[in-house]
Amino acid sequence: MAIKITDDCINCGACEPECPNGAIYEGGSEWRFSDGTELSGTFVSKSGMNVDASDAQAPVSNDYYYIVTDKCTECVGFHDEPQCASVCPVDCCLPDEDNVESKEELSAKKASLHP
Repeated sequence: MAIKITDDCINCGACEPECPNGAIYEGGSEWRFSDGTELSGTFVSKSGMNVDASDAQAPVSNDYYYIVTDKCTECVGFHDEPQCASVCPVDCCLPDEDNVESKEELSAKKASLHP
C-alpha cells in the first residue's frame, strides 16, 4: 500500500529528503517520474500512465506536501519502514487505503523505478 500525506500536514518538509524514490513533493510543485529515480525515456507506470519520465506532471495537491502513488514503494527495498512516516512530526504520513499493494508489488514497483 502506498503512503499518503493527510491534510494535517504542517508543510515542514521533513519527509521530502527521506524518500528514496523522490515521490514526495511540496504542494503546488510539478513532479516527474525521473525525479529521484533512474528513469528516462518512455515509462508506463503501475496505474497505466504512459509518459516521458522527464515530463512534468500536475501537482497532486496545491496546499500541502504530497506523495505520488505511482512512485511510492513504502521504502520496500531500501528501508524496513516508510521513512516519511518515521520522521513526520505530526504523524500525517499514513497508509493509503485506496492504493493497497503487497510487498511483492511494492518490490516490483521499486524495480521498475530503479532498473
